[in-house]
Amino acid sequence: MHSKRRFQWIMLAPVLILLTGLTVFPIVYTIVNSFTDYYYLASEAKQYVGLSNYMKVVKDEVFQQAVWNTTRFMLLAVAIETIVGLAIAVLVESMKRGVKILRVSILIPSLLPPVTVALIWQMMLSNHNGIINHMLSWFGFDPFNFLMDIRIAFYAILFIDVWQWTPFAFLLIYAALQAVPKSQYEAAKVDGANSMSIFRHITVPNIMPALLFVILLRTIDTFRLFDKVNILTGGGPANSTTTITQYIYRQGVYNLQIGYGSAAAIVMAGLVLVFSVFYIKRSIGGAQDELRH
Repeated sequence: MHSKRRFQWIMLAPVLILLTGLTVFPIVYTIVNSFTDYYYLASEAKQYVGLSNYMKVVKDEVFQQAVWNTTRFMLLAVAIETIVGLAIAVLVESMKRGVKILRVSILIPSLLPPVTVALIWQMMLSNHNGIINHMLSWFGFDPFNFLMDIRIAFYAILFIDVWQWTPFAFLLIYAALQAVPKSQYEAAKVDGANSMSIFRHITVPNIMPALLFVILLRTIDTFRLFDKVNILTGGGPANSTTTITQYIYRQGVYNLQIGYGSAAAIVMAGLVLVFSVFYIKRSIGGAQDELRH
């Protein structure tokens, strides 16, 4: 037994070392640096500054704006993607013909890398030769700068994210719909239940785990929004699209303020954890209430 257990640890050692190097070490390194004044180009050694980086981050108006932008984006994106994904999944589930082709077509946006999506929409939304402004000109509208207008830039990025990730929500929800027992639908129809009652009392409770999974994954992912913002607007105009990750990049990578950027990253990780736990508790509580009724 002792020899067998040692062999198991030897086999696991490479994986454990790799995971430690890729996860544990960066986390510990970031936490340690967040309590220092580490500046990458400074010749002197980094000094311990306690919680001053965290206090500075929390009081920074740009960071507060970034938190608000990220939170608003997360709430809107997750809600829209989940609802629209559910609606499309129910629609496709009810179809009899062309389902395979439609499923593949719907999933295409989610298969593209975020950078590719951002570049495609950057060209399409261009105020000089973009196809969208070209189409608007047919109706007599002047060229419109979607990505540099403080009133619309945020919603333009939101629309692009919804366009790309709604298919992901659709895929998970559609798979859950396939697993709902048909006998439950048949029994409900025999009892005289209408379509809305069937959807509320049979479909939703059965697919609730998938809905919770979609909400959790999209909550975490939207909180990490960076690619689209960095390529399309760079956080502008007037910080109206600045997200927490964009703020961390600007401070830690662009300005080389490693200690300050690390503190902002730790704050972001805490916010993601809080929102994730909140979503899980509220969603599970709602699901339990639904099942009781």
